[in-house]
Amino acid sequence: MLVLSGSSGRIEEERCRILAREGMAALSIRWFGGSGQPPGICEVPLETFEPAIALLRAGGARRICVLGTSKGAEAALHLSVLLPGVDAVVALSPTSLTWANVGPGKDGRTRPHRSSWTWRGEPLPFVPYDDSWTPAPAGPEGGPVAIRGWYEQSRRTFAGRADAARIPVERSGADLVLVAGGDDAMWPSLPCAEELAARRRAAGLPVRVVGGPGAGHRPRLPGEGPAPASTQFRYGGSAAADAALGAASWPHILDTLRGPYGTR
Repeated sequence: MLVLSGSSGRIEEERCRILAREGMAALSIRWFGGSGQPPGICEVPLETFEPAIALLRAGGARRICVLGTSKGAEAALHLSVLLPGVDAVVALSPTSLTWANVGPGKDGRTRPHRSSWTWRGEPLPFVPYDDSWTPAPAGPEGGPVAIRGWYEQSRRTFAGRADAARIPVERSGADLVLVAGGDDAMWPSLPCAEELAARRRAAGLPVRVVGGPGAGHRPRLPGEGPAPASTQFRYGGSAAADAALGAASWPHILDTLRGPYGTR
């Protein structure tokens, strides 16, 4: 199991330990912000993840799975399309599109917008951000903001680029589990999960969607503590709703990680 964080960039030690207790070899890596890597999620080569997958395979892994959250889920879904050896993906709070960079590339620039990802040296098609968007006031003294509306407005503004930027999960041979909260305040992960699932089903391919209407952007798996508070962003949901979504998804996650499943 390769475990990928979102835009926090952290190494997911706690999540790896939880998976290891279930008998899985779990590995988490830094994929931006490290030595020789872009400081932001900007034109990150998807080949970055190949050595980690090769290491798991060399260690005798029977089944290669990628579990990603948010931007890590975006990467995981692309890997399932591009790498035939990826057997399963668990995408927590996914998007259905490739988005522009979050932070700077190796040149230190954040503008003009560039793709979050490259493959074999070529940037993947992406949807830029509409910089005219402004967040609603977070309170009389400021505070964390919800940016879901930014993604929604950007998709409308650049609707002509959305088709090319779609993550083509209908071409993925992996088993997919999509976990998303209806109260996600970062981006519309539940509508995106439903969009991904519709394209899988139209292609006659299996997919599981686990949604929690009151959960936010950071579902918590059984054994994980509450997600830390942020002074910058609102993530939506609540500790109870995020934990409930993680608990509801856990049997599906384990079932998928351990072996093939049908068209449920």
